[in-house]
Amino acid sequence: MSLKEQQREAQEEQEQAQAQGAEEEAQQEAGPAAEAGEGDGDVSLAFLQEELAQARKEAQEHYDKLLRLAAEFENYKKRMEREQQTARKYAEESLLKELLPSLDNLERAAEEARKAGESGALLEGVEMTRKGLLATLEKFGLVPIESVGQPFDPSFHEALTMEPSDEVPANHVLREFQKGYQYKERLLRAAKVVVSSGPAGS
Repeated sequence: MSLKEQQREAQEEQEQAQAQGAEEEAQQEAGPAAEAGEGDGDVSLAFLQEELAQARKEAQEHYDKLLRLAAEFENYKKRMEREQQTARKYAEESLLKELLPSLDNLERAAEEARKAGESGALLEGVEMTRKGLLATLEKFGLVPIESVGQPFDPSFHEALTMEPSDEVPANHVLREFQKGYQYKERLLRAAKVVVSSGPAGS
């Protein structure tokens, strides 16, 4: 083998060795990068799972708040409906209260006329007017409270004083100063009464 051929073969072997070294170096550099890439994937998946869990938690909290608001609104709506029904049911209450003094005056006029021994057209006219007004008010739910002779009931009676009586038992209404009235199921005005304390000296 000539000297030239030996030099060329040595050069080729050197080039092959350099190429093989470069390839090995490239593989060594690629190894950590690949491992780093796999690690990044794990981190990204964990992050996404955490974000998803947080989003679900917030969605559940918003849903619970929405349910509470819906329940509160439903309760508010029912309360407003009840108040409106009550307002419609007792719409005439203030008007009836305003008319009670007129009814009282007619009753007092008729009572005074009877005490004075009056009879005839005047007394009859007053009585007819009183009964007509009372009948009209009763159509709107006005109900007179019967008190005389009844047990005293603080829910319907206002005691002005107590007096002895041989006819009326103790703690029963002896006389009525002002008649009481109910409006449907509601007390419109308590009756002002005198309550019996029973027989004198008992």
